[in-house]
Amino acid sequence: MKLVSWNVNGLRAVHRKGLFLPFVEKESPDILLLQEVKASEEQLPDEVRSISGYFSYFSCPKEKKGYSGVAVYSKIRPKRIAYNMNGGNNGGEHHEEGRLIAAHYDDFILYNAYFPNGGGGPARLEYKLDFYDEFLAHIEEIRRTGKGIIFGGDINTAHEEIDLARPKENEKNTGFLPEERAWLDEVVSSGYIDTFRRFHPDKAGAYSYWDMKSMARDRNVGWRLDYFFASQSLAPRLKDADILPQYYGSDHCPIVLILD
Repeated sequence: MKLVSWNVNGLRAVHRKGLFLPFVEKESPDILLLQEVKASEEQLPDEVRSISGYFSYFSCPKEKKGYSGVAVYSKIRPKRIAYNMNGGNNGGEHHEEGRLIAAHYDDFILYNAYFPNGGGGPARLEYKLDFYDEFLAHIEEIRRTGKGIIFGGDINTAHEEIDLARPKENEKNTGFLPEERAWLDEVVSSGYIDTFRRFHPDKAGAYSYWDMKSMARDRNVGWRLDYFFASQSLAPRLKDADILPQYYGSDHCPIVLILD
């Protein structure tokens, strides 16, 4: 089973460039997670909203149009779909920005998450850290029931120094703050596997995000902000994980997880 996640930074824009559908056709993921869709379902062209062979699900902000948003395309029909951490469609402090879809399958629950960016002042950093804490508490509660957990998407934090090109220069910048990285420490200590590091523990220069304004991708001055994490119960099924920098169209590139 092939899972792919991509922060597209505007799905309509990637499609207009002629890059989205060829990517889906070539990679043919069994499940595709998108973040920063920046469009409601009804704003998407028919060929993007309904891709042949896939069931599709979308979540976008209730009020801020053209902002955030996530989508799931799945060849396998999920048993259930939820759009927040309460298991339903209702809102709440952390559920108004279109940041989460949970797809329930027979043997695991897959969370597509676009975690907040901590930039823009102390209030947004607090929002991000609160979202982190609520999410981990939620999946831990679910995991204790015996369910396998996978969560993927744009975590918006580089975990270790190896996960960004210039760690020293960014120690005081959001995305690499000690309190942000500490949450990822907690995720790992709780038993969730960083699947990319499982297969590439010492690989440097492996990034999934580059600043577009400074043409950082040309110099590979990047950050690894996109992850797939899996609970320990799914460890025997993990077969490979990778980053796909050959795909353009966004300031992020896709990542992939292969399950047995």
